Amino acid sequence: MTHERSVDELFAELPEGSRRALEEAGLGLPELRRRAAGEGGMRRVAGILSEFSVSSRPRRFDGEGPLRWLDVRPWLWMLLVAVAGFAVCELLNPLMGDLALFVGLVFGVGVRMAGFGIDASRRDTALRRLTVLAYHVLIVVATFTTHQWYLQLRGVEQTVTITTPDHTVSRGFRQTYCRVRTADGSAHRVLGNRENCAAPSRIGDRATAVVDPSGLYGPFLGRRTDMDSTLPTAVSLTSAAVLLLAPATAVVRSRPRRLPGTDGATG
Repeated sequence: MTHERSVDELFAELPEGSRRALEEAGLGLPELRRRAAGEGGMRRVAGILSEFSVSSRPRRFDGEGPLRWLDVRPWLWMLLVAVAGFAVCELLNPLMGDLALFVGLVFGVGVRMAGFGIDASRRDTALRRLTVLAYHVLIVVATFTTHQWYLQLRGVEQTVTITTPDHTVSRGFRQTYCRVRTADGSAHRVLGNRENCAAPSRIGDRATAVVDPSGLYGPFLGRRTDMDSTLPTAVSLTSAAVLLLAPATAVVRSRPRRLPGTDGATG
């Protein structure tokens, strides 16, 4: 049976022209041996060789067919799960706040699992790990910065009144949250307890805050110019770029070269 034979035997059975076409495409015997050594690799290699064993005419091998799909599929799944995780995490952020991070981490497990089908070469393993790392950095930073990004984009400055703070008890510790009353009369927790605004002596004071007109996020006590998200924005953009470029680099690197002039070659 085909799956019981070695790569060397399958390669030796190919017509000379087909073997030469494979070698020119970067899929010579050493590369095929390397691919076959990975999990499920022999099945992929057998599929590649079967494309060249049916005829002595080497087909134009420009990334079409089984090799392209088998090579690209794990990277595509990793990217799709990562994008879905980021989108869901951001959509849940107004409802769950920082707890949305746990949803993003659940998707992170899916990102790692999606990469299991990637060839176990040193470079592909490094790119896979870099993709997973970039996703987790993006999720963590974005979760804790989305509130600020949103207010910088859509928030409006208005005068608010500091009102009675909220108090909660978590694991035996009493936590105090500053609240302000906006122009429409509603009270909201602020983004962080800036300037000790939760102190009882501050109740009734008027201050400037950046307020979300839609009410999705709590106000930021201070002016828009006081909100500095330069570093987290830079980290997030870098992580997003790596998340997109690492899979793209792996796919481009593994894609066989187009063989010019082989359409009518007979070897």
